[in-house]
Amino acid sequence: MKYYFAADVHLGLPVGDAAARERRFVRWLDAVKRDATAIFLLGDIFDFWCEYKTVVPRGFVRTLGKLAELTDSGIPVHFFIGNHDLWLTDYLQQETGLIIHLSPLETELAGRRFYLAHGDYLPLAGARRSLLRRIFTCRTLQRLFRALHPRWGLAWAHRWSHHNRLSKELAKPFSGEQEKIVQLLRRHNAEKPIHHYILGHRHTPVQYPLGNGALLTVLGEWITRDEYAVFDGKNGELKLQS
Repeated sequence: MKYYFAADVHLGLPVGDAAARERRFVRWLDAVKRDATAIFLLGDIFDFWCEYKTVVPRGFVRTLGKLAELTDSGIPVHFFIGNHDLWLTDYLQQETGLIIHLSPLETELAGRRFYLAHGDYLPLAGARRSLLRRIFTCRTLQRLFRALHPRWGLAWAHRWSHHNRLSKELAKPFSGEQEKIVQLLRRHNAEKPIHHYILGHRHTPVQYPLGNGALLTVLGEWITRDEYAVFDGKNGELKLQS
């Protein structure tokens, strides 16, 4: 039995063939269900997601249906908010059976300790939330935004989300010891040993040893490549695959 990890699918992003990207992702979900003990989706699965009380973003029917099928069959599917899909309430949990995580998760899988998060912000000592992160996690601002009619609110949000993603490089290079995240995770691991730190966000697949038996795995993306990680609970191996 295996544990699967994916992030940064950015469903709905108008790059390449967005409909084909969703079909690839659904085919992957359909393939891994054969031996998956659990599936972890580590943020930015949607390029934008915001729920009103009675309105959710249009599209993604194939994805939502497949996720509901997986959870109905008894496979736990964990959904972590990213910086593009953090405005959710209870729709995904109630309609598709996803297990929602609004913050990083420390858990044990097959005897190994895991720290799982999207990676845009980690609430660790020395880490700071960006101004944008503070704005988008402000409950008051979220309520004010939802006071807008969805016709205008969702249209504006989609334009902003697309611009925010397309205005940057697709992938951020990983510079090893120069990365602040490396030092943050090493300090965290010294206080509370973790075997595997798994993050998304950067769109660059990397596995980097942190010392003390800890390994940082940065997942890739699905905009141009179908990249994910799989953990074999039998021998403790975590592999990046595409």
